[in-house]
Amino acid sequence: QVQLVESGGGLVQTGGSLRLSCTASKTIFDDNVLGWFRQAPGKQREMVAIITKYNGLMYSDSVKGRFTISRDNAKTTVTLQMNSLKPDDTGVYYCAADPDYKQLARGGANLWGQGTQVTVSS
Repeated sequence: QVQLVESGGGLVQTGGSLRLSCTASKTIFDDNVLGWFRQAPGKQREMVAIITKYNGLMYSDSVKGRFTISRDNAKTTVTLQMNSLKPDDTGVYYCAADPDYKQLARGGANLWGQGTQVTVSS
């Protein structure tokens, strides 16, 4: 049973924008901290952005000022708006959920989406 469904990846040129969405069941959405992670080829998966149930935000230094994470309670969706994309942003992006903020932040979430590919061409 797929519990986190991602969409919105694709191919974009440097400087372009993409919006990723992750839809969850209401229970998962209401009870968990949600976040986006990414994994580039040959690299470890890294945290991109996190949003708590009370809209507390956390971003990696590499995306601050370019990416925005938000949540829509009515649609039970968390969105990652990515602007000013760079080739280094290329990778598979994963939505993740966990009740514990620290567990999520260190990459130990108990729920993961299937991933969506983002490719930024130079």
